Amino acid sequence: MEKIWFQNYPEGAEKYLDTSKYESILDIFNKAIREHPDRPAYINMGQVLTFRKLEERSRAFAAYLQNEFKLKRGDRVALMMPNLLQYPIALFGILRAGLIVVNVNPLYTPRELEHQLQDSGAVAIVVVSNFASTLEKVVLIRM
Repeated sequence: MEKIWFQNYPEGAEKYLDTSKYESILDIFNKAIREHPDRPAYINMGQVLTFRKLEERSRAFAAYLQNEFKLKRGDRVALMMPNLLQYPIALFGILRAGLIVVNVNPLYTPRELEHQLQDSGAVAIVVVSNFASTLEKVVLIRM
């Protein structure tokens, strides 16, 4: 099968990654930060997020989760977001804090969301305001 996305890779970019060299996705992320701090990590709607900025913001978010919400290593955090630049910041922040990411489809119905949260054991959720009404309905159901 032809992998047409390779034509969009920057010159010199690895096409295949030997994942056996890394213990976690954070190891891969940290390598990218060290080797390419000022290169784009993500681009969305014309906005660029470099690896350096992503690291700074994800570390700040990790500290926020630990200090303000008192979340502890191993706690599960649901992430209910579409593909926005905030997603990788939240994702890597959660992982940096030693927490477990529970991806939640932002298009879930309240019933689906309730089951996902219950089954996963999530103790916190990061949600984009556009989808907060679904979460609100779940909270009202539980009251």
